[in-house]
Amino acid sequence: MHSAFVTAAPIDFHEESGSQAVKVQLKLREMILAGELAAGARITELAIVDKLGVSRTPIRAALIRLEQEGLLQQMPSGGFAVRKFSEADVADAIELRGTVEGLAVRLAAERGASGEALADANQCLEGIDLLLQEPVLNEEAFSRYVNLNAQFHALLGALAASPVIQRELDRVGSLPFASPSGFVGVQANSPKARDMLIVAQDQHRQVMQAIGQREGARAEAVMREHSRLAQRNLREAVRSPLHLPGAHLISPSS
Repeated sequence: MHSAFVTAAPIDFHEESGSQAVKVQLKLREMILAGELAAGARITELAIVDKLGVSRTPIRAALIRLEQEGLLQQMPSGGFAVRKFSEADVADAIELRGTVEGLAVRLAAERGASGEALADANQCLEGIDLLLQEPVLNEEAFSRYVNLNAQFHALLGALAASPVIQRELDRVGSLPFASPSGFVGVQANSPKARDMLIVAQDQHRQVMQAIGQREGARAEAVMREHSRLAQRNLREAVRSPLHLPGAHLISPSS
């Protein structure tokens, strides 16, 4: 999960420009998600130079990457602006991720996955099981869940052993708010938090069982249904924006 941006420390000029661009990209993303750069705010290279104390070359690269990521949009008059998202935009991105993940698990089931890859994914689920044994999850447990959930989804996508599918999973997972754990943080303050995660974990187990039994259609259906939980959490997030960094960028449906 993203941490709030507090101050922008100067970046080391002696590092390679590619590394600088990544650091600038991360800082700008934090600023956007923390609300320091509001939705619709215009961003210019010169303004970021003054704010971060970095040369224009890595800043230009970082701004282009954030535009490709979807957090910024290029202005006809020059520069970039922070994007505002509709609830439908984000729901579509989550739906797209569910569709691509569904295809990945169907192919994994139909083609067969290696025993080692299946064991790695199941071991990750065992770690989640241990977390969910506790009756109440604290902030540390939720953070651990986010990491394990992201790891499981990465392992799940790799089961298809398809570079084409993997590339699409990476692309859709980088869309704003579309990552597998994008809205898990909303649950941390919900009295039904653990219950929701237990449902998600049951779906994890079902899809692994379907893959192991070579039931492609079933695996795909479970994965598509799994994305519905994220869409439900999206609806909660836009109505409780303080619970999720960046939720202020999403306009609730009318």
